[in-house]
Amino acid sequence: MQSYNYARRNGTEEITWKRFAELSAQLVEALAQEKVQVVIGIARAGLFPATAAACALRCEMYPVRVTRRIDDRVAFDHPIWRVDVPSSDVRGKVVAVVDEIADSGETLALVSLRAQERGAQRVVTASLVSHSWASPMPDVTALVSDALVVFPWDKSVYIEGRWQPHPEIIAAIQSQQEAKE
Repeated sequence: MQSYNYARRNGTEEITWKRFAELSAQLVEALAQEKVQVVIGIARAGLFPATAAACALRCEMYPVRVTRRIDDRVAFDHPIWRVDVPSSDVRGKVVAVVDEIADSGETLALVSLRAQERGAQRVVTASLVSHSWASPMPDVTALVSDALVVFPWDKSVYIEGRWQPHPEIIAAIQSQQEAKE
């Protein structure tokens, strides 16, 4: 199974924890204007901005798991459901579906549709970062960047007893360099 097409990215943009907090605040302000009542966070990494939003908006947050990965390795061409949207908790509510990044837009669209099917009054899709080619684009995004975005939780991983750069990020940067040659 191929990973994401990282050669398509233009450079690298590292998001620090401080920048994450700033982007999360922008997301919260936009979601507040939408009068969001419930946040659905897409696990795994979408739970970071979803939790920040739910805490700041003082509303409930429910995790869902829709992923292309197993054990942090890309295993599927399209996202598959692992943990579904809780219907009784979204029915009749304004719901924000939040992920850390909108690459293709497919994951946000899937979860948004499911929330609508489960009776949400209105669904707002949101991502901390979005690529310009995401289709559909999130309704709310704090940053649009076509760079390879490195989040603070992905920068290093613990492998064989030591911290080291995430292998997928190393491969992504290599892919970008090969595409330039």
